[in-house]
Amino acid sequence: MKILIIEDEKELVGTIKSFLEPEGFLCETALTYFEAEDSLSTYIYDIIILDLTLPGGDGLDLIKLIKDKNRQAGLLIVSAKNSLDDKIRGLDMGADDYITKPFHLAELNSRIKSLARRRHFDGANELIFNEIKINTDSNEVFINETILDLTKKEFEILLYFIVNKNKVITRESIAEHVWGDNISYSDNYDFIYSHIKNIRKKIELNNGRNYLHNMYGIGYKFSER
Repeated sequence: MKILIIEDEKELVGTIKSFLEPEGFLCETALTYFEAEDSLSTYIYDIIILDLTLPGGDGLDLIKLIKDKNRQAGLLIVSAKNSLDDKIRGLDMGADDYITKPFHLAELNSRIKSLARRRHFDGANELIFNEIKINTDSNEVFINETILDLTKKEFEILLYFIVNKNKVITRESIAEHVWGDNISYSDNYDFIYSHIKNIRKKIELNNGRNYLHNMYGIGYKFSER
């Protein structure tokens, strides 16, 4: 699950990242309006945490860009106590939720997970695809009720595929989603193949079917065909 944190307080950004990353989230950051604008125009995110007060511009203006470029992303507004009007405007423009500073990190984590369930998992904490079941709270995968021993990266890749089942996913998209935006500067994505191979092998060893299909020259598709 890839999150973009748009927040100008460096210490708060570091604290949020340190708390969320052990929870299984990949966190990218933008400290200014222009950094946020660049990231939102270039990359795709699952969840966006947006502080409305930013150097260089109004955070509310970024909501229009988010709805244009990252329409599928869940949007959580961070606001000051005295900014009720901005909260209302943000929600009216399409934000999903808001949290007021100062906040407890545990509450932020809970809001993010709830938003992810609503946006990407139809409100449930389990995804089921035939014999494969993924618990998004415990980060566990089961094949025919047998738990699958996956690495963190393998889990994220499989989750990404199931959320995007029946779609062609490029190697670049997988790399950016699981390893972060800076991976786009990599010379090649051969390491993706090794992870896909391991996932296939572990699924098949537990009597699961191979749903990961090569789309030669493009990437992969997770489907029954």
